[in-house]
Amino acid sequence: MSSPATSPARSVSEAVHNRRWAILTVLLFSLLVVVLDNSILNVAMKTIAQPAPTGLGATQSQLEWAINSYTLVFAGLLFTAGLLGDRLGRKKTLLLGMFVFGAGSALSAMSDSSGQLILFRALMGFGGAFIMPATLAIIMNVFEREEQPRAIGIWAGVVGLAIAIGPITGGLLLQHFWWGSVFLVNVPIVIAGIIAMILIVPDSRDPRPGRLDPVGVLLSIVGLVLLVFGIIKGGQLGDFTNPEAWGAILGGLAVLAAFVLYEKRSDHPALDVTYFRNRQFSASVAAIGLVFFALMGVTFFVVFYTQSVRGYSALQSGLLLLPLAVAQMIFAPRARLAVDRFGPRAVCAAGMLVTAVAFFGFLLLDANSPIWILEVLFALMGVAMAHVMPPATVMIMSSLPREKAGSGSAVNNTFRQVGGAIGVAVLGSVMSTAYRNGIDSHLSVLPASARHAAGESIEATLAVAGKLGPAGRSLVGPANDAFIHAMHITAVCSAVVALIGAIVVLVFLPRKDAAPSASGGGEREGERVEAGR
Repeated sequence: MSSPATSPARSVSEAVHNRRWAILTVLLFSLLVVVLDNSILNVAMKTIAQPAPTGLGATQSQLEWAINSYTLVFAGLLFTAGLLGDRLGRKKTLLLGMFVFGAGSALSAMSDSSGQLILFRALMGFGGAFIMPATLAIIMNVFEREEQPRAIGIWAGVVGLAIAIGPITGGLLLQHFWWGSVFLVNVPIVIAGIIAMILIVPDSRDPRPGRLDPVGVLLSIVGLVLLVFGIIKGGQLGDFTNPEAWGAILGGLAVLAAFVLYEKRSDHPALDVTYFRNRQFSASVAAIGLVFFALMGVTFFVVFYTQSVRGYSALQSGLLLLPLAVAQMIFAPRARLAVDRFGPRAVCAAGMLVTAVAFFGFLLLDANSPIWILEVLFALMGVAMAHVMPPATVMIMSSLPREKAGSGSAVNNTFRQVGGAIGVAVLGSVMSTAYRNGIDSHLSVLPASARHAAGESIEATLAVAGKLGPAGRSLVGPANDAFIHAMHITAVCSAVVALIGAIVVLVFLPRKDAAPSASGGGEREGERVEAGR
């Protein structure tokens, strides 16, 4: 590692260094479009669940698959996408990802059925897999080590911003256009981003890349799909003892175990499991995975609480998320200051604890609670995540040499996305099961053939109640009560997951005096950075 006396020798050209902030701005466009799309989808779920022509008549499980089809393809291909970026050049893979993502967005907007939407969302996941690792890897290779924590803080802050402005944008679009507009809006952003990337973003690559690992990629995809399918199926059926549910779950766990064993013995693994021997690395990826597990499960049900129970419009529901965005934008770029003073372990653990407090706070909400309580909870969530994501990401990237930034970024994003996917599946299933148990006794007024579908979600119950006219009004109160009870159970589960994350951080992350100032591995020689277009 370079000493302070030799650190002025840059690993990138002076021209690239001088335009590093412009490069970051362009990269944030690609990050924005990926995260924005997922948060826009959250606010559009209620509309998509409505019958045609307003929506697609999607069921609860189909809505979950619209999210998870993207996430599973994304996570399954991240390893290979990171390796391809290290091998072929991160700019090339970034441009490929943007093009595919834009095409998938246009096709999703034109979907005629829930099945088509799930398929085209998977195509968007394919494109996203090539975008996310490239953005963080390029950031690590155009910024010097002392500026990397600040750049990563801005990167993480934009994630928080997109999480909040997505629903606002989606609400505005849904007020004036059909549901497909929430996907079509990605296309002009993608086009502008591609043009800007061609003009100013440099390419970089690993001069000693590893070979691709198709067997490992296939095992990871199959394992994740089986695992999440089983969890979703258990929630849909309200019965995890059903062979279709537990069989898929056990099969997924077995395939993922085989994936780990194969990667451990492979000389060209998609996931280098030796990374996890580093306690700093493994604790950081676990923290990110756990916090997104909890967060995605909560944001999945918040949309239905604000719209179905409280009666807010899609736009109003989006505006309610503003405290989350503001807190992220204010605190994420400054989290490095807290790390410098208190160390990564204390900062990340405090962030996870505050996250748990915010989730426990959902127990204060009912059908008539003052809405400022929800706003305070969102602000707490934003502050907490701003002190988990940036420090943990810096710790992950600092554990690896700079030339492996692509694969390191892939691991970081994989645990974030897989944690979120399993969070939606597990916590969505917990909510679905709890809701069904709470509403079942009130569905006896319905024909036997309609009871199962009506008990799947609050939106399904309210849709049936609406068709019954005055006779269906008796279902509205019980539906709200059952949903709020299910929401409380889900929030407690999320809080417990966040507490587990705090324990992991306290046990494994280094103290202040052991923490690197930025990317400790970033000074190794050999990384090839091209200043040209």
